[in-house]
Amino acid sequence: MSAASVRSDLWAEFIETRERKLREELITEYASLVGFVVGRLGIPPTSLLENDDLVSYGMIGLINAVDRFDLARGVPFEAFATPRIRGAVIDHLRSLNWQPRSAVSRIRQVEAALASVEQRMGRPAKEEEVASELGVSVERYRQTLLDSSTTVLSLDVPVSSFHDDEMSPLKDLLEDEDAPGPAEEAERQEMALALSGAIDQLPEREQLLLALYYQEELTMKEISKVMSVSESRVCQLHMQAIMRLRGTLHTQRSEEYPTTEKNTPKRTHKKLEAYDTSKTSSPEDAKEVFAGSKRKRQVS
Repeated sequence: MSAASVRSDLWAEFIETRERKLREELITEYASLVGFVVGRLGIPPTSLLENDDLVSYGMIGLINAVDRFDLARGVPFEAFATPRIRGAVIDHLRSLNWQPRSAVSRIRQVEAALASVEQRMGRPAKEEEVASELGVSVERYRQTLLDSSTTVLSLDVPVSSFHDDEMSPLKDLLEDEDAPGPAEEAERQEMALALSGAIDQLPEREQLLLALYYQEELTMKEISKVMSVSESRVCQLHMQAIMRLRGTLHTQRSEEYPTTEKNTPKRTHKKLEAYDTSKTSSPEDAKEVFAGSKRKRQVS
């Protein structure tokens, strides 16, 4: 009997009986998923929390997923559990005040500096140029990138809003209950197209890093081996790439919709925030963006 069949039978029996022993077997069976999700969060190894701490918080999400999983929906457990594991870790980081107002302010300053230099130069900004724009040393700029990565910024986890000083999950920014299905899909395609164009403007090294992370689904540690740099350096480059994308998209959207917060309806702000931060709400969306970008380069 295959492993998949064993898991399916185990799930069917647990859902029917809710036996504690079967529950523990399922938790043990999927424990490795927690380590994988934590490894992809991009929290630098210099963080105050040890990896084991993050895994323990992720286990809470896994247990919650096991208790709430409905086999009849036809969704793979891994897909159901991943956002809950990630969410449990992030919720704990928030409870530790890992996202203070000052941290959000620093992120915005870096994004603005990147966008300013790149508009002026007409090319991706170099580290020393961004550092000069910020009035700090390259070392201090790199440390800022590393510190910012503890806010867990990425294309598929919480990011800061451009109009609020708090961190909001991407899914909250992208959800629009008033929009019909076709309209939502059209907007998502527009978002993906804008993000794909922004990715094409990144330096090749950062394009590679994002492809390894979102398309190949490697952890930061695995990427560090592929790129022959430290894990901390991967976190820095990842943050820099995300900030470039956010800055580029923010500039594009500001030019397309030159409105102010004073006269812009809340729902419009919501869409602008979604556009600015990222146009994808999940790793699957990011994969499609990278796949489409790759196909476009092959044709051209």
